[in-house]
Amino acid sequence: METRISKKKVKDTPSKPAPKRRTKKMARVVADEAALYDVAELFKVFGDSTRVRILFELLQSPLPVTGIADTLGLSQSAVSHQLRILKTNGLVTYDRQGKQLIYSLADEHVTSILSQGLEHIAE
Repeated sequence: METRISKKKVKDTPSKPAPKRRTKKMARVVADEAALYDVAELFKVFGDSTRVRILFELLQSPLPVTGIADTLGLSQSAVSHQLRILKTNGLVTYDRQGKQLIYSLADEHVTSILSQGLEHIAE
């Protein structure tokens, strides 16, 4: 009995691709996605004109809720509500003086964001 060897070309069929492993690069991309989400949330805070007006008042000097409300012509309740959002997002801080809370910008980053925003729209 004779054995024949076929001379047909056999295509190399790729096997199923190996499942993707989480590499450091992929972990960094995921971390970057989380950071990008946080940045987007931060910019949402700047999307409200009342909050931006409050931030610009605090850029001038630290103020209590009553001072901000009087200057902007808003109710103390409305100002307190906006300050809570600003504080939650790390944009303002306060110092207690007796029963009064004196609000100020949290740090130089907030000042920088406000200044750069003004520069950008002035161009």
